Amino acid sequence: MPLVTPLSAEHDIETKKLAEFFNETLGFCPNSVLTMQRRPAISKAFINLNKAVMANEGRVTSALKRMIAWVSSNATGCRYCQAHAIRAAERYGAEQEQLDNIWEYKTHAAFSDAERAALDFSLAASMVPNAVDEAIKTELYKYWDEGEIVEMLGVISLFGYLNRWNDSMGTTLEGDAIESGNQFLGKHGFEVGKHV
Repeated sequence: MPLVTPLSAEHDIETKKLAEFFNETLGFCPNSVLTMQRRPAISKAFINLNKAVMANEGRVTSALKRMIAWVSSNATGCRYCQAHAIRAAERYGAEQEQLDNIWEYKTHAAFSDAERAALDFSLAASMVPNAVDEAIKTELYKYWDEGEIVEMLGVISLFGYLNRWNDSMGTTLEGDAIESGNQFLGKHGFEVGKHV
């Protein structure tokens, strides 16, 4: 059982309209947003931040942003966000080989050096205490400009919020997200855990 029960999608019409964004990214409105709308200012601010962070401004693709989100969520242990991130990565065109081997991004041939630098940044920035150091910075600057690094950290920070929200709430994982989690993460022991 979640800490707080999600409300109907009809509860707040402004949130419902903004949440149409998630029909593209996930195919459904997340239960996390349905819970946030108990305070509509939070749900609306969150959706607008999500839209801004996930907008494509350059070479950081939608698929890479979702893989950055997965690495961040994996580092923090949030099963809810892991399933959502891998589902969105698939929907935004991540290569099948990348989806199947996301756990091995550091060594698998499906990932470029630029992608590895971005995903290493995600891992280091998601750790507590934070592990972003000069080596991470040097590697990032080999492949990415400052605007792109801001985009990446926007994703990492957004998922820092979501990882805390969903793990603390025990947000119920939606059926389609469970399916994606099992498909791409199951071989490494993906479980729904508290998100039933």
